[in-house]
Amino acid sequence: MHFELSDLRIFVAVAQSPSLTQGAKRAHLSVAATSARIKSLEGQLNARLLYRDSRGVTLTPAGETLLKHARLILRQVDYAKHEFAQQASGMVGHIRIFSNTTAITEFMPEVLARFLSDHPAVTVDLQERLSRDIVRGVLEGSADLGLIAGPVGAQEIDVIHYSTDRLLLAVPKGHPLASATDAQRSTPASTDATSDDEPKVRNQHGVSFTKTLNYPHIGLREGSTLYDLVTRQVSRLGKALPLRVQASSYEGICRMIEAGVGIGIIPESAAVRHQATMQFETVPLKDAWAIRERSILVRELDAVPECVRALVTAISASGNSASKQAD
Repeated sequence: MHFELSDLRIFVAVAQSPSLTQGAKRAHLSVAATSARIKSLEGQLNARLLYRDSRGVTLTPAGETLLKHARLILRQVDYAKHEFAQQASGMVGHIRIFSNTTAITEFMPEVLARFLSDHPAVTVDLQERLSRDIVRGVLEGSADLGLIAGPVGAQEIDVIHYSTDRLLLAVPKGHPLASATDAQRSTPASTDATSDDEPKVRNQHGVSFTKTLNYPHIGLREGSTLYDLVTRQVSRLGKALPLRVQASSYEGICRMIEAGVGIGIIPESAAVRHQATMQFETVPLKDAWAIRERSILVRELDAVPECVRALVTAISASGNSASKQAD
């Protein structure tokens, strides 16, 4: 079996398009030529790759499998090109990152500012995704690295821990739940038995998530990682989330809370930053899921270009520095 890289690129272009016509345009070929190349691939694999109808094209199960492998093959070819380009003219390359909301808003701007200043020939595509999509993107090769908080349910990728993410409850000044802030907030977390997919730690002091459901919440928009996490916890409890307002940023959430509109769950890093300019209080959450390990995901660290490894190092160093400052 012999694959032409050009055929794989054409197939990926079609697979990521709603129709053969659009795929052919992306591949800079005629529709007839594109169709012939796809049929040639189907003949080599002895499998149908696309369903074609009047509405466009969709992938068959065999097509889904080939798309996953084609992305990885083409990404690895690009890596090889970048490696040789780096040897010839210094560190160059393009890095695609799938990240959760907290990483994008709280620390990646500073990390990227320093990294890109040191490596002016490197470009970055930073996209916000849900945790499951971050893992899938790294596995399938559509992202060079992922930034995630919480457990990673995949064994085929390298997971590099870089910091701990603590979620807090933010409340207006004088809120009934604010009294929990007086209960030894600096006491270390304790070991506690939890399910296999949750951290083995729990805050001793503060408020349980269940109790917060008696008050209106301010949350992030649907599609954000934190929104997805909170709604999953509510679903596990068999309750409804009393969501009053959805904001597009942690700053928006904090301003709503400061104004007394409701309460909200935000990362500790966001709370510290916005308390410098706003008036609200924070309360520790007792629940184990409120303490999550932050990780960098890479399909195979030794195989990625030097620029990706350098960025992994920069993110890890930033996480270690933040942890020391918190201590």
